[in-house]
Amino acid sequence: MVTEKVFGNLPSGEEAHLYHIENKSGAYIEVSQYGAILVKICVPDKDGRLTDVVLGYDNLESYFVNGCFFGACIGRSGNRIADSRFMIDGQEVKLTPNEGKNNLHSGPDGFEKKLWKASVEEKQNAVTLSRISPDGENGFPGEFEVSVTYELTEENAVRIVYFGVSDKATVANMTNHSYFNLNGEGSGTAMDQYLTIHAQEYTPVREDSIPVGENVSVEGTPMDFRTAKQIGRDIGADFEQLRFTGGFDHNYVTDGYNKASIREIASAWSEESGIQMDVLSDCPCVQFYAANFVEDEHGKNGHVYNKREAFCLETQVEPNAVNVENFHSPILEAGERYYSETVYRFSVRK
Repeated sequence: MVTEKVFGNLPSGEEAHLYHIENKSGAYIEVSQYGAILVKICVPDKDGRLTDVVLGYDNLESYFVNGCFFGACIGRSGNRIADSRFMIDGQEVKLTPNEGKNNLHSGPDGFEKKLWKASVEEKQNAVTLSRISPDGENGFPGEFEVSVTYELTEENAVRIVYFGVSDKATVANMTNHSYFNLNGEGSGTAMDQYLTIHAQEYTPVREDSIPVGENVSVEGTPMDFRTAKQIGRDIGADFEQLRFTGGFDHNYVTDGYNKASIREIASAWSEESGIQMDVLSDCPCVQFYAANFVEDEHGKNGHVYNKREAFCLETQVEPNAVNVENFHSPILEAGERYYSETVYRFSVRK
């Protein structure tokens, strides 16, 4: 069942709606028309209590700033692009820097700051948000017709599908930036929660979080999550990569990638709540971020969020892949169909 209500008004006076998508068991998600933002994911814990497992805000106005990108639909390009520039079809494209000289999540005015057109998909228990990103928006070439669909299944899986077509070659590497705490938003640290990432390799970075240009083995390093371990176990290890980024904030090259084929890439679990989250995607990579730089963020229900009280698993290609030949390419050719799918599937372990 999908219902909607007014979430608030933009400075322009335009109304933005909030879509409540609920399944037959009572689990639900909420999605904002502004920014195509995932505002809530409420699923049962081991005692049957509905628990909101994502960080966010109670009001629309807070999402106008949203410096942490809580729940954001990131586009056209997730993660970082070095020096805010790249070459495409022999032309240099210049973007707006918003993290030093680099471009992060497409710049300061990305898809998460736009009002999308909404269409309710009742049969699918979903809402589809769409917009036309004009040629040159945030520096990216091509008019990009794009949509993102949020679906809640009867099995408590949140399915996110991205679709797009551009009339010029462009970059298409969209993701969702939800911050998860499986004990519930505002419940404190997430560092005691267990995480598995099905990845033999990760992507080392420089001090400015731009990849050095290669993927290396996780073997024998604190970056190894091939077997479930508590997120906080090795986060303070004396390891250069963790010093550079203040904790985990790295891309993982996940196992079993086969273009257009979805498979499980990660799994997280809380012993306290019993909630398990499996992540499935057709993307080659995932960025694991342990909320190292969240500080004094006033969120939902009067809660104040601070560092390491959540974690992100953002499906993608490698950061700066548009400038690195041996990474997975984010280039979408003119007229080519962009399609990407990620599922966050929730269950209870007792």
